[in-house]
Amino acid sequence: MEHFVFSEAIITQLESIVGSSYIFLDEETRNHYGHDETEDYVFPPGVLVKPANVQEISEIMKLAGQYKIPVVPIGGRTGLSGGALSIHRGLGISMERLNKILEIDEKNLQVTTEPAVITQILREAVAEKGLFYPVDPSSQGSCWIGGNVAENSGGARAVKYGVTKDYVLNLEVVLPNGDIIRTGANTLKNSTGYNLTQLMVGSEGTLGIITKIVLKLLPQHTHNVLLLVPFYKAVEACQAVSAIFRAGIVPSALEFMERDAIDWAIKYVDGLNVQVKDEIEAHLLIEVDGNYPEILFSEAEKIMNVLEEFHIDEVLFADSEDQKNAIWKMRRNVAEAVKSNSIYKEEDTVVPRYELPVLLAGIKSIGEKYGFRSVCYGHAGDGNLHVNIIKGSMTDESWKLEVPKGIREIFELTVSLKGTISGEHGIGFVQKNYMDIAFSKAHLQLMKDIKKVFDPNNILNPGKIFPDIM
Repeated sequence: MEHFVFSEAIITQLESIVGSSYIFLDEETRNHYGHDETEDYVFPPGVLVKPANVQEISEIMKLAGQYKIPVVPIGGRTGLSGGALSIHRGLGISMERLNKILEIDEKNLQVTTEPAVITQILREAVAEKGLFYPVDPSSQGSCWIGGNVAENSGGARAVKYGVTKDYVLNLEVVLPNGDIIRTGANTLKNSTGYNLTQLMVGSEGTLGIITKIVLKLLPQHTHNVLLLVPFYKAVEACQAVSAIFRAGIVPSALEFMERDAIDWAIKYVDGLNVQVKDEIEAHLLIEVDGNYPEILFSEAEKIMNVLEEFHIDEVLFADSEDQKNAIWKMRRNVAEAVKSNSIYKEEDTVVPRYELPVLLAGIKSIGEKYGFRSVCYGHAGDGNLHVNIIKGSMTDESWKLEVPKGIREIFELTVSLKGTISGEHGIGFVQKNYMDIAFSKAHLQLMKDIKKVFDPNNILNPGKIFPDIM
């Protein structure tokens, strides 16, 4: 697809829709909205607009359809797969003005929100009502709920509570032709026709632009117990994950951090007092939650019984809210800590949790083969391992030519273990050419055909998800 060139007539029509104050042509603004957290990529839109409501977005899409303008919806720009990058320039639609929590329905345990609400703010708003929205990506303090829906985001507590798709009841969506639809109903059960709601969740802005979201909520839990467990062998930390579940315990969070991950995070986050012996290779961060402390301590005791089968050092029981918050802050800042140390590529593998030891060992072996170092961490409780490939002292040539070969082998290993190539970050721009590993040509063609039904002119977030060559 060629870069679209905007005529004065189109600019004038966009101004008539959003107002001259909310259309931006200057390079600085366009560059600002031309990147997310995906490596160092910058793909600015040719024009950026900031609509105020669903009607304006509808009019923009009608105009885009008329002139075949590529359109990219832009959220909080915290993504790690390049989903919000305007790789064909075109028109960027920042959703930032749709930023209100519209209703917290305490009677039905639901919240209706616009997409630009920061996830943590939404979680805190419902918590004030004694309610709980469990989905907590590491970037929850800056990511937006609309982006979470578009990417089907997960987080630390997905192991017990599920991911974004498990809480979306209904969506208001603007289709590529400008039509406005509701995808479902505000009900817990719905077997009325095709499930368009779940089709939109995780579609990465390629099928429609989400303008309103209805989420189900849970009652807030009152207590939790948090353990930080050092392992002398990283593979044993992975083995312990499955063993905990086989013992009948379902933690609310079960996180894996390799040695470098925790070392770099400790240096990156001020005020952390965690001592790590030289021989320690990895940590598990384990949380159980509920309303009855005696049950939680009983579960913690069962977990300790499991852990004693492995070579571990002294377990840290977080004994105050401040200590719990500090430990979680460390975990949530691992990605930023890695980024501050080196140029890197982050891959988002997920396998059945029992296969984690095989995956970790395979990643290290592949790294040795292609000459790169990796730092691994992630949501081990649901088999989701983030693989940070570190450039370090690698030459630019090796980084460009050898690392993609290694990534392909990591993904092939992941799929061979009955896993897949993204657990929560999406495919977007950077993973699309690995999709042939996870799917057959027939499967990919079916997805492309679905895209064509919604977007026959291929104007909405083009160049994402699907391989360049099929």
